[in-house]
Amino acid sequence: MSGHSKWSKIKRKKGANDQKKGVLFTKLGKNISVAAKNGKDPEMNPGLRTAIDQARAASMPKENIEKAVLKGAGELPGVVYEEVLFECYAAGGIAMIIECVTDNTNRTVAEVRSTLTRAGSTLGSSGSVLYMFEQKGVVRVAKDDMGAKTMDDLEMISIDNGAEDIQSEDEGITLVTGRGNLNSLVSALEEAGIGISFAGLEYVTNNKIEVTESDAQKVEELIEQLEELDDVNSVFTNLK
Repeated sequence: MSGHSKWSKIKRKKGANDQKKGVLFTKLGKNISVAAKNGKDPEMNPGLRTAIDQARAASMPKENIEKAVLKGAGELPGVVYEEVLFECYAAGGIAMIIECVTDNTNRTVAEVRSTLTRAGSTLGSSGSVLYMFEQKGVVRVAKDDMGAKTMDDLEMISIDNGAEDIQSEDEGITLVTGRGNLNSLVSALEEAGIGISFAGLEYVTNNKIEVTESDAQKVEELIEQLEELDDVNSVFTNLK
């Protein structure tokens, strides 16, 4: 799924054109506000730090970022966002978790259901897919952000600081750790001078499956359609 890897999503955020920046800024602001609920200090909250870094990379105005942080921390009045999960099966029996950030659950349900229906999928009941996944701490390091460190250095630092899995890809390295260990892993990497492209919680599965090329294409198209919805933050699947 190279077209919809988490790396390509990072690149799309950085390279959004002016026409799409309004929608992107709204999504980034929501992510910042939700992350700030766990603490408004980005030095102590890697999820917030990543959300702010992504907003800066997309040229989101500083004032907008600061307001989003204060709203999430409850220090400014405004819309209250909440995280909502949807579960479904896509083409080829691929399990899918759709993570949304919304101020109107009814609207979000309607939009997600409509998108799934057009793709021949339906919303599943709570727990129908989630049991296949586990929420983990995930860190992504671009290969050109490793400074003077080698891959061996990165692996040693990561393992010493709780990394459970290390995946080397064309764009960079993905590290997976326990959700409670994310902060310490991020701190260790930063202290070593290694740049971080993303740090946060994601739904990870070890039970990935292969499907036909046709079904894989349908899944990719559905992910793209879902990610175009304002309230959809991330989509996770067990597609190999």
